[in-house]
Amino acid sequence: MPIRVLLFFSKEQRRTTISSLYTVQTCSCAHQNRRYRAKTSWSVLSRMLRELKQLHLKMLILPEFGILIASLVFFCLWWHIKRSHLQRCTSLNTVTHLPIRQNGLAATIDSSASFQNSVVVQQPEYVAKNTKLSWWSQNHKDTLPSVSGIPRYSYKDIQKATENFKTILGQGSFGTVYKATMPTSEVVAVKVLASDSKHGEKEFQTEVSLLGRLHHRNLVNLVGYCVDKGQHMLIYEYMSNGSLEKVLYGEELDTLSWDERLQIALDISHGIEYLHEGAVPPVVHRDLKSANILLDHSMRAKVADFGLSKVELFDGRTSSLKGTYGYMDPAYISTSKPTVKSDIYSFGVIIFELMTAIHPHQNLMDYVNLASMQADGIDEILDKRLVGKCNPAEARELARVAYRCLRRSPRKRPTIAEVSQSILKIKQRHLSREETVSFAGDDITRMISRIEDQQVELSKMEVTVLKKHEKLIMEDRLVVSKAWQKLEWQTLRPFEEGSAA
Repeated sequence: MPIRVLLFFSKEQRRTTISSLYTVQTCSCAHQNRRYRAKTSWSVLSRMLRELKQLHLKMLILPEFGILIASLVFFCLWWHIKRSHLQRCTSLNTVTHLPIRQNGLAATIDSSASFQNSVVVQQPEYVAKNTKLSWWSQNHKDTLPSVSGIPRYSYKDIQKATENFKTILGQGSFGTVYKATMPTSEVVAVKVLASDSKHGEKEFQTEVSLLGRLHHRNLVNLVGYCVDKGQHMLIYEYMSNGSLEKVLYGEELDTLSWDERLQIALDISHGIEYLHEGAVPPVVHRDLKSANILLDHSMRAKVADFGLSKVELFDGRTSSLKGTYGYMDPAYISTSKPTVKSDIYSFGVIIFELMTAIHPHQNLMDYVNLASMQADGIDEILDKRLVGKCNPAEARELARVAYRCLRRSPRKRPTIAEVSQSILKIKQRHLSREETVSFAGDDITRMISRIEDQQVELSKMEVTVLKKHEKLIMEDRLVVSKAWQKLEWQTLRPFEEGSAA
């Protein structure tokens, strides 16, 4: 039997075959020269065993060696593709346009420029550096590529723009906000996350990823970020009038009018509506409060601070309790499950803040609950600066909207779209009343102007009549004077003739 045929047998079959061969050879030796045949059979058997052992070792080594070679080939191929991609990125000298929506409008930004232009994006450091360490830079823990096309700046650029972090706009649990001026004279707000914050890294990643894809006219836009030298910074558009909390409870002489407060409530509802129904998946803010509502130069409101924002989870998983006392939904406190209805509750608190100028830390909800016992109870807790300057019916209607937002059961609370529609109707009725009053005022003004014109015409007529009378009087006086002179001449003439005779 050929030795190679044994390769196709199993281990037990090979052992049985070899034993049979040995038995056959031994039996043949009994009839012939036993010693010679036995010696020959043992030599053949030993040679067969050696060949089988060598072939068995080869069969064991070849698969492992093949796997190793395949792994090396795959790694070399991957490295070649990666290196080719990086070299292609570094050789690009053309401008790359990234689509960015700002306040709902499409715009493009330059991804190859630097901090000298506030509306452009500079190339990520791991692409801009044409070195052998570029691949390592890409995977370094302190180096991240531009997120969703948002401009990225270096620490030196931020340090120069803030004048070495000179002006502080505010401080929070996750960092400090500084005022910065770009070379283009554009003012921005730089939020530097605290290095010792337990959630600094998480909040940074959340804000960048969320704001990179969320753009609305009633959300504070993220215009850039920085990850450099272990620092995490977020660059926002600057809101010149600060927070709603500062305006309501500050010592400034200028106060918000009723029309401005209605508009602020409407702006906030539009911002929340975009987060809840415009974003996919929906986003729960979880920390809505007057301090996170910022006002621009026109007193238009924008929702800010997504540091505690969270994409809504549909699998029912719980998370740690986050928010601000006085604004937190009781259902959220008891279940630790944030939902869009938690933001509805917080918005209801903000509406009552706008109406009463009472802070939640000053027992706002106690006043609100007492006012709910009477139909016109809101009139008693209305901001004193609004008394006589707003329509009581509009204030009561807005209060009813806020009460619906504060219902204990989240299921009974309205959606943010319903809240927006309700506030919009109040705003439209308010504007229609103002237009009616304005129209009536215009009519009165026109009537007064017409009367004044008539008076002017009468006065002109009087002057004309007087002038005519004066002329007639002068003519009469002249006639009388001539008649008097003639009479005198006729009277004195006889005397003159008699004296002459």
